[in-house]
Formats: sequence, C-alpha cells, structure tokens
Amino acid sequence: MITRRTLALGSTGLAAASLASVRPTLADNEPIRIGWLAALTGPSSAPAIGFDRGVHQAVDTINGQGGVNGRKIELVVRDTQGDPTKAVNAVQEMISRAQVHAIWGPTNSGEALATTPIMARFKMPDVHPCFVDSLIDPARFPTAFRMAPSNSQIDEAVSDYGINKLKLKKFAVIGDTTGYGTTTVNSSSASFGKRGAEVVYKGTIDATTPDVTPDMLRMRDAGAQAIVVWTVSTGLISRLMNTRANMGWDVPFLGHPAMGSGEVGKLIAKPANWDKTYILGFKNCSYGPDGKLPQKVQAFVDSVQGKIDFADTTLWWVLAGVDAIDLIAGAVRETGSTESSKIVDYWNTLHDYPGLFATYTFSKDQHNGMPQSDLVMSEANSQKQGAYKLAPGYG
Repeated sequence: MITRRTLALGSTGLAAASLASVRPTLADNEPIRIGWLAALTGPSSAPAIGFDRGVHQAVDTINGQGGVNGRKIELVVRDTQGDPTKAVNAVQEMISRAQVHAIWGPTNSGEALATTPIMARFKMPDVHPCFVDSLIDPARFPTAFRMAPSNSQIDEAVSDYGINKLKLKKFAVIGDTTGYGTTTVNSSSASFGKRGAEVVYKGTIDATTPDVTPDMLRMRDAGAQAIVVWTVSTGLISRLMNTRANMGWDVPFLGHPAMGSGEVGKLIAKPANWDKTYILGFKNCSYGPDGKLPQKVQAFVDSVQGKIDFADTTLWWVLAGVDAIDLIAGAVRETGSTESSKIVDYWNTLHDYPGLFATYTFSKDQHNGMPQSDLVMSEANSQKQGAYKLAPGYG
C-alpha cells in the first residue's frame, strides 16, 4: 500500500508527445513544473479561486521545506476563463512550450471535455475535479484521474436525499448552458427517474441571464416540489435564490456544492434567501456533533488561519487544490522521476491514499478515486470556515 508521508509537489516540463519518450532526465536542481488550468475569471470562476488558494498554499509549503527531492516547484498557471477554446490553447502551450510534467485541471467539465483527449494523446498525467462520467475512461484516457465524485455518484446522493429523506416526488432539474450543465441535467434527470420520481421540468439557463423569473414560473407551473441546480455560476445561483424569495415560493434547492459558496452569501438580497438549500457535501468537510472537522482537516484549517480566507469559498475546493499538488508531488518523490509513465504507474497503485479532501483509491482499470462513502448532503447556509453541517435527516 502506498500512502502519503509529507506534502509534496511536482512540476517540470513534459515535452510534446513526439518528444515524450526521449525527454532527458532533469538536472537535480531543475524546477518541477506543474500546469494549473484555472478558470480564475469569468462566470464560472468561483471554484478555481478556491482551488487556487489550496494550490499556492501547498506549493509554498513544499518549496519552503526544500522542494521535492531537492527540486523546487514551479507553477505554470493559465486563466482559461471557463472557455473550452482557451483551455485547449492553454493545454497545447503547456505541453509544447512550457513543457510541464503534469497538469491539475481544468476545474469544470465543459473545459475538460475539450482538453482530456489532448492530454491523453500527449501522454500527459492529469488530475482533475470534474464530474462528467465520460471524462474518466482508462482505455481512452489512460493518463486522466478524477479526485472528485463522478456525476453518477453525485446523482445517487442527491436523488436519494430528495426522494428518501425529503420524501418528495416531483422535481425540476436545471443547469447552465455549459457542457457540464447540459450533460448533468440529463444524467441527474435520469437518476431521479430511475428512483421512481417525476421530473416535471428539465432545462438550461445561460449563466448571464439577468432575470430568471420566467424560468422559475415555468418550474412552479409544472408542479415542481424541489429544484435541482447544476451550475458553478454563483451569479446565476444567487438570482435563482432571490427570485424564489420574490415569488414567495417555499421550494427547496438541491444540488451543486457551489450553492454553498461564501460568494453566494454576498450576492443574495437577504440571508433568508439561502434557506432550504441542500448541497452535495463531503465527509471530510462536514462538522461533527462537537462542531469540529475531522482531526487532520481541522489541523490544516487551524494552520492556515490568516493565510487562507474561507469566507467566500468552500473548504473542499481548497483541500482538493492541496491534494492535487500532493498527488503529483508524491509521484515524483516516490519514483524519483518526472517521466509521465512513472507518474501514471504510481497513481495506478494508490490504495486508501489519505488526502485532506478525501481518501483516494486508483488502479489501472479504475481512475475514479473517491469512494461513495465520502459523499454526504449539507446545509448550504451553514458554512463556517468553508465547511458545513449535515443536511436535515441525513447522517
């Protein structure tokens, strides 16, 4: 069994595919370059901003301790703005010019649907937190590894909560117009249908739509007892919540963790508009009856007080950023190499790898690393330091 010893990172240049097999070994003092595909601006920027805080905290910590096997980490960051075309250009530039050895990201599925085949073609090791099921396929994409739940896992947790905990039967399922939103609306609707519920409304909304009242009226007129929301756009989320309040419609929201982002709290018209919102959560990012997080996570949160602001983000985004760097660094540290094949082979042997965000298990045939048992449901407006209370009736 391979487990983490110390937090470590890795990043150096991986050449283009045609050069991958002949790339020379790095000099002992050459930095390790990690590509970071980050949608730091644009309507879907909230997750990447949180991930970015964890990434930089991890890199600073490792470099401050002397680096990985004596080599410092160098981040190669590109702001994709949530645009798949920009993400594709950034990936190609990272591989051919910056010559990174591994990539973290993208952080939304619309971009990842465009970039994952490119990274597979160039044998680029990649870890990402994107949900769409098809992004992980060890046969087609042998260098791609997911360290967050898949849509199937999420759909199971959310539909189970809505049907079996809230005891509801009729749902509206909506998302934004990105590749992630449209794909997830379909998979989520199918999950509710398989459990015997009725999806009375299904649709997408552009994240920049200023007035979502017509959409909400259609959902209400269809008889929806709950609205299942799939978007990372905190602007769209807040407009949905404000409109629900303006309509006087006492219907719960279920779905994406972004609905619990601190940024949503800043955008809603009043705190009460955040009530009755239940988001996918994670065991390591949930408070116990004593009001504390799991010991290891609590120790991390305590250690970064004054360094990381959790008020406008979620803890899982930060922790996943730390873990992503750790997974790359661990491969370099344990194998003594930045060769793509050795990084991938290392990840393929991980079993119960104790990250901060989750416990990961990968194999050659299974690149979905998060166990279903790490998923819970949370109260969106219960955030404290980016973490949440368990949702009513859940546990």
